[in-house]
Amino acid sequence: MSTADGRSYPCRMEVAAESDRERLWPIGFLLIAPIVGLAALLLQPQLDLHWEHQPSHFWLVLVAAAVNVVLAYVTNLAAGRYRDARLVLISLAFLSSAGFLGLHALATPGVLLTDPNVGFAIATPVGLIIASGFAAASATTLAGPRASAVLRARSAMLLGLLGLMVVWAVLSIARLPPLDGPPPPREGAALLDVLSVIAIGLYLFAALRLFQLHRARGGTVVLGMAAALVLLAEALVAVLVGRNWHLSWWEWHLLLLAAFATIAFTARREYRRRGSLSGTFGGLYLEATLARVDRWYAEAVAAVGAAEAAGTPTERVLEQLRREGASDDELALLQQTAHEVRRLDAVFRPYLPAALTRRIRGRASDAPPPTSAEREITALFADLAGFTPFSETHPPREVVDMLNAYWARVVPLIDAAGGTIESFAGDGVLALFNVDGSQPDHARRAAGAATEIVAAAGSLAGTHPGWPVFRLGINSGSAIVGVVGADARRSFTAIGDAVNTAARLMTTGAPGDIIVGRRTWELLGDPAAGMSLGSVHVKGKRDAVEVWRLAVPEAPPATPSE
Repeated sequence: MSTADGRSYPCRMEVAAESDRERLWPIGFLLIAPIVGLAALLLQPQLDLHWEHQPSHFWLVLVAAAVNVVLAYVTNLAAGRYRDARLVLISLAFLSSAGFLGLHALATPGVLLTDPNVGFAIATPVGLIIASGFAAASATTLAGPRASAVLRARSAMLLGLLGLMVVWAVLSIARLPPLDGPPPPREGAALLDVLSVIAIGLYLFAALRLFQLHRARGGTVVLGMAAALVLLAEALVAVLVGRNWHLSWWEWHLLLLAAFATIAFTARREYRRRGSLSGTFGGLYLEATLARVDRWYAEAVAAVGAAEAAGTPTERVLEQLRREGASDDELALLQQTAHEVRRLDAVFRPYLPAALTRRIRGRASDAPPPTSAEREITALFADLAGFTPFSETHPPREVVDMLNAYWARVVPLIDAAGGTIESFAGDGVLALFNVDGSQPDHARRAAGAATEIVAAAGSLAGTHPGWPVFRLGINSGSAIVGVVGADARRSFTAIGDAVNTAARLMTTGAPGDIIVGRRTWELLGDPAAGMSLGSVHVKGKRDAVEVWRLAVPEAPPATPSE
């Protein structure tokens, strides 16, 4: 992007793209280097050195399994809190690879057995093959439209996987068929070769889908998970071609550790940024889960904010949220957010009609904005007669002070009568009654507010000689009430001839007069006090309209201000 001075500055999208490229370069190298190294060992067998060191093998495999167990545990927690099918399947993938990798560690001579056997030796490829199925399933409809089936079978799958590992260990230790006999010359053999090739394809499929998810949502954990799945696919390649106790054989051990360490590193980094497991693995959640998370946070913020607004201790609310799984960092963030929402609410509330704020607060987060509706309302227009001459002969600051003094009296009176202030226009105000259809006595409310406005404004004008005085117009009728405008800018208003006529009626009155139309007079009924002014012609109306002037109680004498 170029500026007027000829300099070029990167736009936000360019910076984001550059950040993605910087993040992908090291990951790309991490994924390519092992395959290049393995190819070199296969093409140059003299480089594939033999190194048999059993303690190193035991601890390397055990550490990789331990890291994977932790990943399985935390992803299971994140999956359980919001019942996310994709994370359920991913946690099972971690568990299967971790469990069978741990069994493989026991194949090291001198740990449980004096000599390794086939059960322990092939445990790693078996675990990786099973894990590939769970990983691939996490990228299919089982983690989407059919997620409910996964959630129903969650406990059964977990128990079945743990039971399989226990049976595998027992058969291996007891040297019972089919896991008896010496280990094969390499880890992958016969049927395992075919299954491993299929598993490689499943890992790459799942990695591609996760990378697409990363492109759509971002997030280091999603990208790290995709990279780890590619590393697991490469590990299975090394299992297929590696020779026991040679460098090609050691490579797949290191690839497993690298895969699990990549996920652990990115998860830790994301946790430090977001402070919660749900935030850490949020990029992996299904859309339905993200919607539930949003609702939970919105409800939690509302609960904390309501407690603060009521002046009651928030400890009980926070304790309930803690029982629901919220961490201390999340609770601190919720309190901070609730405080900020209350502050913003206090800042912006005076600029929005009360009826609109109630409708916005009452609708669901995913519901469309409030729409317009037709109903009978009463519109009250009030402006200051003589405002223009006053503003011409007084400094702007005095004019504003005068207006604010009047509005400080008028606004509470309208609010007390249940009216909704639609807008201010210099020295005028438009108030609407029955905007939500809950005020059958809307005409009486408007008339009562008008008489109180005249009395209060007259009292204030009496203490400030020379100040202009209000005149008011009231009219009832059908109007469209609601939100109008474009997506970028909306306004709450009432549109209809009844509203326009109220503005015209106001101009026929003298200072201190309240002029009402026929429909308003009819709604006020017999108790109304006033006199008919007959039919008058007003600007913008083809036919004459009948009007009445309401009687206004005489204001008590005012004491002049100093």
